[in-house]
Amino acid sequence: MQTEKVVEHIVNWLKEYALNAGVNGFVVGVSGGIDSAVTSTLCAKTGLNVLCVEMPIHQAESHVTRAQEHILNLTNTYDNVSDTRADLTPVFEAFKGSVFADGDQTTVDMALANTRARLRMTTLYYYAGLYKLLVAGTGNKVEDFGVGFYTKYGDGGVDLSPIADLMKSEVYELGAFLNVAESIMVAAPSDGLFGDARSDEDQIGASYPELEWAMQMEQKGKLAEEFSGRELEVFKIYNKYNRSNKHKMNPIPVCEIPTNIK
Repeated sequence: MQTEKVVEHIVNWLKEYALNAGVNGFVVGVSGGIDSAVTSTLCAKTGLNVLCVEMPIHQAESHVTRAQEHILNLTNTYDNVSDTRADLTPVFEAFKGSVFADGDQTTVDMALANTRARLRMTTLYYYAGLYKLLVAGTGNKVEDFGVGFYTKYGDGGVDLSPIADLMKSEVYELGAFLNVAESIMVAAPSDGLFGDARSDEDQIGASYPELEWAMQMEQKGKLAEEFSGRELEVFKIYNKYNRSNKHKMNPIPVCEIPTNIK
């Protein structure tokens, strides 16, 4: 990958899209992970206004520290970057107190995890509306179009996706080129939706390099019977997530009414 040219291309794409939309810039949720770090830096390089928003909800301390380190680096480097913090923990707790929990604990925990992402989406769109900004998505290709590892109408609710055509490994390449903090570069990827330090790999059962491999194999038309051992296991994991999360990746189904009865 020609990293410098990719960076230049994305920055120009972001700037052109924002100017054509008649907005002032971008708002980005910064989590302390590589995807949000790279996305916010790319937005900063446009020279347009960028608001970085930290939105902790019972967040692991390591995530908070990395997010704050990255935001400080950006605001010290780019005059067009500002930041704010919205502690959504009280909002989340108020929500939990207003609904009932029905089902096994795993199901309840997952529903609440997705609620965290949706509260953050709502917060980003609040600031987007306040300052006439676009919500910049932070999803990469394997998450957005491979395993669908994001929350529908949560971190999947965005105006544009600058890094969604890049594999996770390629996002790391951009991160190194953009001098993203070492603490973020070496941290295990995590969605941070459970208030602990569990990684994406802990949840999915496969690493991003493994998922990238499986995505490439699937795109080549490979079948499960062509693999064995760990490769077979990873290929099955990828396909399970890909199938079950199609509802996120495909357009919302519309019931079309026949013209003869409409």
